[in-house]
Amino acid sequence: MNLTLGNRNGTGSGNDVLTTAVGRNVTVVVLGITINYINATMVHTFNKHQVFRLNVRYILFIHLVYNDMIQLTTSISLFIFFYAFNTIYVSLCCLFILPAIVTTLNTPLNLAFMAAECYIAVCTPLHYNYICTIRRTYFAIGVIWTLSVLSVLPDVVILLATEPLEFLNSRVHCNRDTVFRSIYSVKKRDASHILFLVVVWLTLIYTYCRILFVAKAANSDAKKARNTILLHGFQVLLCMMVYVQPTLHQVFSYLFPGAEKSVYFAIFIINQIIPRFASPIIYGLRDKTFRRYFRLHLLCTATTNIHPKTKQKMPS
Repeated sequence: MNLTLGNRNGTGSGNDVLTTAVGRNVTVVVLGITINYINATMVHTFNKHQVFRLNVRYILFIHLVYNDMIQLTTSISLFIFFYAFNTIYVSLCCLFILPAIVTTLNTPLNLAFMAAECYIAVCTPLHYNYICTIRRTYFAIGVIWTLSVLSVLPDVVILLATEPLEFLNSRVHCNRDTVFRSIYSVKKRDASHILFLVVVWLTLIYTYCRILFVAKAANSDAKKARNTILLHGFQVLLCMMVYVQPTLHQVFSYLFPGAEKSVYFAIFIINQIIPRFASPIIYGLRDKTFRRYFRLHLLCTATTNIHPKTKQKMPS
């Protein structure tokens, strides 16, 4: 967020800057509230019906929804702070940056586990109930959070060990590069991003190829699973936009000189809003069973007497 709010000299220029800033903040907040409302309704739908709470795929999906809600809330808060105060104290910035980083790392790992679950369901169906249990699913979610926290923990240690106390009490543009500015943090960040993405992409490619081989036998479930893996890959591509944000900023700033605030706003929409908007559509609304109950809760017309007669799965 190495941006400024521009020159406020002149009444007309100041009014234009204020109007633009308010408009962008309102746009981001409205989009955030809309997406979080949809996600919250999905969480409510999941909690209200046992058929979802006992299904591994729905558990992994709803964890992705929870993760998106945390990430979206923290990123929008930082966006508003940037426009309202431009700079904030480093200690306060860390309270928002750390959960934003952790949830960003959680997303591709969650997608990798979802792809692995699809692979097991299609390629080794006889072992599915033994491997994919509720307990192991929650253990996998714990592993996701542990890996992400352990990835960012060295940044905190390096910050406390290398930066003077005055830096923690200073005001900065709140982003990862200005807070964890040590060269060791930068190298560690790049290495962890590469490691995470390589593992995730290898998982997606392997599971897709194996499911593709099974799909040749005209198995409809396998074909659905193949399409789902492709959607996982698409979502990972969206997540990767965060990792190339500095490059995107440089490219857009070169193409549109003198419009840095607009560039920042565009990058925020691309990196934070679009992936969070795509998740409920890709993983929730595609499922007929979940979509049916979700629409009832979204319209506040669901009753406690509605229960599915049989256990149904998300589309593979």
